[in-house]
Order: sequence, then structure tokens, then C-alpha cells
Amino acid sequence: MTEYDVHIKNGTIVDGSRVPRYRGDLWIKDGKIAQIGGRAKGVSDRVVDAEGCIVAPGFIDLHTHYDAQVRWDPYCSISSWHGVTSVVLGNCGFGFAPCKPDFRERSMLTMVRTEAIPYEAMKEGMLPKWDWETIPEYLDSLEKTPMGVNVLQYMPTASLMIYVMGLDAAKSRVATSEERKEMQRLLHEGMDAGLCGFSIQRFGPDSTQADFDGTPMVTDTMCDDDIFCLAEVLRERDEGFIQITQQTSADVSDPDDRAFKLRLAEVAQRPIIDNVVPVSQRNPRVHQEHLEWIAKAQSEGLRIFGQGATMRAGFAFSLDNWNLYDSSPAWREATTGTTEEKIAKLKDPAIRARLRAETDAAATQFSQTQLAVGGPPRKLIVQGVARRQDMQHYVGKSLEQIAEEENKHYIDVMLDLSLMTDLKTEFLGEGPEFNVDHMAGVLTESPYTVPGVSDGGAHTKFFNGGSWPTDLLIWMVRETHKLTLEEAHYRMSALAGHAAGFKDRGVLREGAPADVIVYNLDELEISPPWIGEPVYDQPGGEWRRVQRAKGYHHIFVNGVETFTDGTCTDETPGKLLRHGRG
Repeated sequence: MTEYDVHIKNGTIVDGSRVPRYRGDLWIKDGKIAQIGGRAKGVSDRVVDAEGCIVAPGFIDLHTHYDAQVRWDPYCSISSWHGVTSVVLGNCGFGFAPCKPDFRERSMLTMVRTEAIPYEAMKEGMLPKWDWETIPEYLDSLEKTPMGVNVLQYMPTASLMIYVMGLDAAKSRVATSEERKEMQRLLHEGMDAGLCGFSIQRFGPDSTQADFDGTPMVTDTMCDDDIFCLAEVLRERDEGFIQITQQTSADVSDPDDRAFKLRLAEVAQRPIIDNVVPVSQRNPRVHQEHLEWIAKAQSEGLRIFGQGATMRAGFAFSLDNWNLYDSSPAWREATTGTTEEKIAKLKDPAIRARLRAETDAAATQFSQTQLAVGGPPRKLIVQGVARRQDMQHYVGKSLEQIAEEENKHYIDVMLDLSLMTDLKTEFLGEGPEFNVDHMAGVLTESPYTVPGVSDGGAHTKFFNGGSWPTDLLIWMVRETHKLTLEEAHYRMSALAGHAAGFKDRGVLREGAPADVIVYNLDELEISPPWIGEPVYDQPGGEWRRVQRAKGYHHIFVNGVETFTDGTCTDETPGKLLRHGRG
């Protein structure tokens, strides 16, 4: 008689393949799905009653920045709390390998502003464990790290260029032919060791996500040929894929950016994940035109997949660590440096005049940032005043309202309130009226799109993108019925895995790794809603915002339960997925 490790009985199986849901049992043995349906061929060590619950494949989170956090948080929370069982690291060209020993601290600093990962958390949580220089050494180190989720790794192109060229050269000139050959050699070496491809961010000289000193990140201004030389490696190997984050807006699309991506897909002859499909809450043609462009590329044999930000997310921030106005030169200058330096600049009349002028011109200067904070800066709500009792009367009012009451420009209100609290006054984006038809349309109107863009591990003091799977199921499946349950799981698991090179995950099938979630759709809840709550659970005494999930009763990774009713089991069965397998 065959014996099983786990028997999940009486559940409704949604296997990720778009097959209609059905009632059935599932058995797990040695980390894999041993049997689906039928009669058991033996007894099980454990029986899980899934009556009233959905049994589905774990979600795949393609766009994260847990590169540092995974070293101190095996579960890459908050993504794992919301049913994610596999994550991809090294997005946007950013990461920590390859990296020469004398560049380790500067490498960490590159993530302080562009992804808003606190330096003290990295210094305490990652630096003592840093035992690599090359990509093969990095992957070996990652494989030895206890993990509660599976991990796929890109080559971070910025790290690669800095390693070969040096930081100053990588930011100021094109690579020489010798340097390109060396970057190709190192990418080959990394792919041999198990990388899944490479990633880049291209935001230009006024990057929305700048380096810690306010200058563009290395890949923001790298020339096309330096990128194409890496794409040639994937074409030669006929493996791997490319992730690209490029400036997009709900107001305008740049034909040159699209032409570049088409050329990149042509050179690589490999899939590209395009971040992100832009969405306007008012004009459906914004996302539809982008989807039509992707469809045309696919019809010509260029495998471009779009990824959409499909969740309702609130932003809350204070100017002591805010960076998402960086596409405005004045804001970038004013919010770069130490807290003392920022305070001095925000008091400077000339700088304040530039901030007012550039913010008033927001429609052309940083419309992408408007999308990020959920609306125009004048609509920001004062949420917290650092326990200043004499400022409580401002809480709950918008900058625009206070400006009218005090006869000031709304930017002066923002700066004055911030200066009164050493830049710790907290502002809340009021958020748009989210249009579910347009946001769901990113998925329902194209066969080539996946949800996500969680940015998990980044900007954790501002928002919680890691709760996106729960929000999608609540909003688009349960509440509005814009997606069927079958379609939602297909997009969040199977198609995501296919687009990103996962070889054996994303669908429940016999013989596949047992990444399985058991949840009650009616009980799903994000707590607290909108922006989350601050918790001091990071190394170095740092804090972050978190949103917990309710309704996930069991989460299995490689057949081992990692969470039971939201409580961590402390098991770490996650694997490094070299070449997409683990």
C-alpha cells in the first residue's frame, strides 16, 4: 500500500490550467503531488479537510525586490502571507551580484533610494552573511539560505555593468567591445549556474527611481547596444527571458520605447516581460492600445508579455524617506541627502520655488508619480503629525484645504508641516476611483498578460503591493465577477510561470512540486485594508508597513506546510530554482 504525507480532502480543485473547477481530493508524497482524484492507494500521515475551500496552485510573484530581505526573512513576507509560493529576484536590473568585496556597501546604497530598502536593515540583516562575489557563488549562497518560498533569479544588469566597468564608467559612457565580451561571458557563466535571464530598468536621466545620490541608476541611461549584446547571449543559448521596467504613463506612450522593446525581442528571440501595462481610470484606450501592440508583436513571433498593476493600493509617506517624486529634478535634489541636508534644502526659498513650479506642472513633469501616490499632490491627506498635539487639527485635511485656510501654496503647506516634525509628517494619497473594468481589462482583453508587480521587499514604508493576490480574488473574482476563479488562478500561476521560465510549477498536476494553497474565498480579507500598519520587525530597528491575510487555511511549499491559518510553521522548504527547476 502506497503511503502519503498529506491528504487534502473534500476541496474544490482549481488547478491553474483553466479546467473548470471540480470537487476532489489531492495527495502529496515526498514534496510532490502524488495523486489528484480517485481513491487513495494507501493511508496518509496527515489529513486536511478542505470542505468549503478552494485547492489551487500557489501564486507566482514575478516582480519583487526581496534580494536583501530573503537573507533575514525566509518567507519573503508579505507575499507569502497572501498565498505566494514562488518569487523572482533581481528585477529592474538591481541586485547584489556580481559584486567585488570593496563594493558591497555601495551596492547596498544603490537600493536605499531606488527601492527604498533601509540601509541599516541591509547592513545588519545581510552584510554579515555576504559570502559571494560571482554569480555562481551568489547562487550557491542563496541555495544554502533557509527559504520558505521558491526563488528564481535574474542577472541584475546594473550590478553586472558596475562589476565589469566600474561605477563611474558604467554611468557615464558606453561599454567597450572588450567590456561587452566580458559581460557576455559573465552572463553565460551565470546562466550556466542557473540564472533565468537578465533584467533592466530604463527610466532615462530623470529616473523616477534614482540612485541614493540622486543620479540615474546605471541601466537608466545605458545605450541600446549594451543591452543588445546581452540579448545575444539568450539567443545563442535559446534560453532565458528578459524583464524590463520602462517609463510608462496613463497619459502618453513613447513610440521609441516600444520600438526598442520590439528590437530587443527580435535580437533575443526570447520572451520579454514588459512592466507595466499602463491603465487610465478614465480612458480605456490607454491599456487597450498597449495590449494591441503586444498582440501585434506576438503575431510577428516576438514573445512580449505584459504585466499589470491590478490591485487597489494606497500610498502613505513622509519626506524623510520619500523617493517617488524623483522624476522631478527639483524634488530629487530636495529629498536627497541626510535628514539635516534635506531640511536645509526644504527651507531654501529658491528650491521651494522650483518645487512649486515643477509640481504645478505635474501633468508633464511626473504624471507617473501621480499614479503612484493615487492622485495629484494637492489632494494628499495629512495622516500623521508625529504625535505633535499642537498639529492634530491638520490631520484628515488635504493639502489643498489647508492651503485655502492659510492662504498658502499647497506645496508650502506640505513643506511647512514636514519641517515642523523633522520631515516625519505623514501624507496619504487619496487614491483614484479605481475602475475595475479597465484594471481587469488588462487581463481579460489579452491572452498575453499577467497580474502582479508587487515590488515586494521595496518601498515597504509606503505601500503593500505584496497583497495583490488577495485583492485580486476579493475584488475581481468575489465582488465584481470580472474574472472567473479559473481565469484568475491561470493568470496568477500557470501563465506567470510560463512567461517567466518556470519549468514545473503553476499548475496542480501529478508529479509536479506540491506548491498548494487551501483557502476559503468568502473568508478572504486584507487586514488592515488600504495601506497597512507599521511594525518594527526589520533588522537594525527598522520598520515597515504590513497587511496580513485572512482566509488562507493552509499553504504548502514543496509539500511542506509553511502557514496554517496565517500562523507560520517555521518550516523552510523553499528551493532555489536553477534553470526554472528545483
